[in-house]
Amino acid sequence: MGEMSGKVALVTGAGSGIGRAMALIFAARGASVVVADINAEAGQATVNAVHAAGGEAILVRADVSLEVDAHRSVSATVERFGRLDYAANNAGLDGDVLPLTEQSAESFHRVIAVNLAGVFFGMKHQIPVMVRQGEGAIVNTSSIAGLRAHPGIGPYVAAKHGVNGLTKTAAIEYGSKGVRVNSLCPGGVRTPMLEEYLKSAPELRASIIDGNPMRRLGEAHEMAEAAVWLCSPAASYVNGHELVADGGKIVSDV
Repeated sequence: MGEMSGKVALVTGAGSGIGRAMALIFAARGASVVVADINAEAGQATVNAVHAAGGEAILVRADVSLEVDAHRSVSATVERFGRLDYAANNAGLDGDVLPLTEQSAESFHRVIAVNLAGVFFGMKHQIPVMVRQGEGAIVNTSSIAGLRAHPGIGPYVAAKHGVNGLTKTAAIEYGSKGVRVNSLCPGGVRTPMLEEYLKSAPELRASIIDGNPMRRLGEAHEMAEAAVWLCSPAASYVNGHELVADGGKIVSDV
């Protein structure tokens, strides 16, 4: 029996990358997992992987930018499992790689809708369930771009700064009610989203690795381990924290 046996975790963007790794690690720790993803085929692949490892998981197709889908994801979780102990608001996209004045309004609004509004809608519907239980933990996937500027991805930087702000606000509003809220701030991580980003700027691959003290990209499972730890009893006094997992990149740039 794992340390999270009898608990339930909801993971958004769980069809690939860090989200899939989170789902697998939550399940390995004993939690039942709700896999939420806009891509039902990718989400089902994650569910199948959980089942193959001996865990329990269900799929909910959800577009996190829609509040109705956030509500439906939480409702489906409670209907199936009767509770919600952990939520990982992880779904995201990077948008166009362009200077600020060349960014389209459409791209800006989409990046904000998924990366920032998606976290807001998620917490809005997850927290009341946890408050009723008297306990719960949420981890929101931000980025080191939520802690500093980065040229070419202004909308993404704005969204991730917003995620950290929402996280800290929720932490002080609901900590006394037993709900902890933290954010995970990855650096460069080997995921399908980063690979797509590097296609538009291939010269950045070497600079990302060369500029990192560990001289490599992070791996999805490393980010997921950090996220699951933030939700675990081992982090019971950690609240409102921005956990940086970037191999030392952000401090080496100071």
